[in-house]
Amino acid sequence: MVFLMKLIVTIDTEEDNWGQYDLTDYTLENIEKIDVLQELFDRYGVTPTYLVTYPVATDNGAIYRLRRIMEDGRCEIGTHCHPWNTPPFEEARNDRNSMPCNLAEDLQYKKIGTLHQAITRNFGVVPTSFRAGRWGFGESTACCLSQLGYKVDSSIMAFQNWKVYEGPDYSDLFPRAFTWEKNEGLRIGPYAGLLEMPATAGFTQRNFKLCNQVWQLLGGELPCKLHLRGFLDRLGMLNKIWLSPETSSARQMVKLTTSMMHQGYDIVNMFFHSTALKAGLSSFVKTREDEDRFLRRIEEFLLFTRIAGIESIKLSAAPAHLM
Repeated sequence: MVFLMKLIVTIDTEEDNWGQYDLTDYTLENIEKIDVLQELFDRYGVTPTYLVTYPVATDNGAIYRLRRIMEDGRCEIGTHCHPWNTPPFEEARNDRNSMPCNLAEDLQYKKIGTLHQAITRNFGVVPTSFRAGRWGFGESTACCLSQLGYKVDSSIMAFQNWKVYEGPDYSDLFPRAFTWEKNEGLRIGPYAGLLEMPATAGFTQRNFKLCNQVWQLLGGELPCKLHLRGFLDRLGMLNKIWLSPETSSARQMVKLTTSMMHQGYDIVNMFFHSTALKAGLSSFVKTREDEDRFLRRIEEFLLFTRIAGIESIKLSAAPAHLM
């Protein structure tokens, strides 16, 4: 059976030194691993979207490596703004201000604009796909993106609350794409037409609404009732999954995608960080053996998508697919 579902793969393509706010120079060793990852994508006909930060977009070696793949038509280059290393620097560099949505709208606009111009200049393309650093996205961010001509944002992770990190709460939003001006409960603004393509998270059980209600009753992302959530997970009654090889096994990602197929979802959006490609740069991948396991998880999932007839599209192609 051939399904109409599409697969988007979004990679936060960033410096090695994540979250080190006081640095002025950044290393990019993880970018050297992109070729191995891209070879895997090529074997399965996947066209990933590399969402690049300012240190990546202004490094000659990283530009050469990624631009070569892009010019071959094998990937898309989009924007991933880390406020702490994207000029201008008018704010204190701290955890709160690492969430773009916590900055004044004019400062967000200047930072995103600086990165936007660097990508346009150094990659020879005008990016139209975006993800905020640390998932720190708000209506002010949406307004900035609209003014800069962006068409698709992927800064929201479905069913996720980042308030514990001084970020936004999107725990009630499902992993289905929407345009901001049509989403009930959100203020209509000058960002009409901006498509939100959430990073996929959900439950292996099919009633996402009920599962999310129970999850929130059990404390959401807070550890207050962690043992009870773990018990329900082991019983197969409440299994929350991120469609990410950083946190989920191939089997879990397949189960989530299968659940979403049966519910009629049009697109799934797998996501991870480029730092997971190199051991020691990510809490998810600590050893050389972890590197191999990480790539195997991706490959096992892509094998499933091939068998299931789930075709790959770029993030910027989501609006056309959903028309």
